[in-house]
Amino acid sequence: MESKIKLICIDMDGTLLNSKHEVSDENKKAIKKAHDRGVNIALCTGRMFLSAKYYANLIGINTPIIASNGAFIKNGYNDKAIYENPLPKDIAIEIYKIAKKYRLTIQFNSWNVLFMETPASEEHAYVVMNRDLPKEKRVKFIINEKLDEAIQNYEGNILKAGVIEKAANKDKLWTAKEEIKDIFRDKLHVVSSGDNNFEITVGSVSKGNATAYLANMLNIPQEEVMCIGDSENDLSMIKYAGIGVAMGNGLDIVKEAADFITDTNDNSGVSKAIERFVLKY
Repeated sequence: MESKIKLICIDMDGTLLNSKHEVSDENKKAIKKAHDRGVNIALCTGRMFLSAKYYANLIGINTPIIASNGAFIKNGYNDKAIYENPLPKDIAIEIYKIAKKYRLTIQFNSWNVLFMETPASEEHAYVVMNRDLPKEKRVKFIINEKLDEAIQNYEGNILKAGVIEKAANKDKLWTAKEEIKDIFRDKLHVVSSGDNNFEITVGSVSKGNATAYLANMLNIPQEEVMCIGDSENDLSMIKYAGIGVAMGNGLDIVKEAADFITDTNDNSGVSKAIERFVLKY
């Protein structure tokens, strides 16, 4: 009996990556085996395209990348984007003003540029990643104390806004999140990928919608799609999938929506889900 799964969409942080931001050998082997059998693999992340592509290369597969929570889909570095849905400039600026009202740290990104108010630390994930990459494949950083100026200059290219705060400022974080959701309602998609952040894209953008777009492009029916994730920004794709898989370390709302709960990200839960629904056939 052949597995019915023809497309696997895998979240990165808290799912594919362990607590040390590494891809385990077990996960690499299972993904590679599925890919070699003709199963389409897509990394589906809130991260920028360049970061997800870096990990796809580590695994050794050529795969579509669903980046910025579904606002951008692309395969290779030099390929034309399959899909992109940027934030309108005026809305991006309003988001920036609300974040600043609450004195929150906010950043924006295009597919290859990260816009920040202050320089990233040497431990920042993208800074660490850049050390291993040639110049043309590195994330570019634009540092500007007034990010609204940078937004003006990159109109039509801002895919996502992200607000990250330390524990001491959590109340303001969630207040700002609810205010943005209330003001913009269906115009924006506002979700968290952890307990210290929220991320903002155009209202029609989600991992679920991007997965559906990719599946349709590949002529793969919904029931032949498996999605694996752990957090709020994964809910839409978990609900869309024919088989939705929650990580053992995932949020309760993700587990409740899932068809199956696998092991944790530190115990190669991705490989175990692929073994169960793809490789055992």
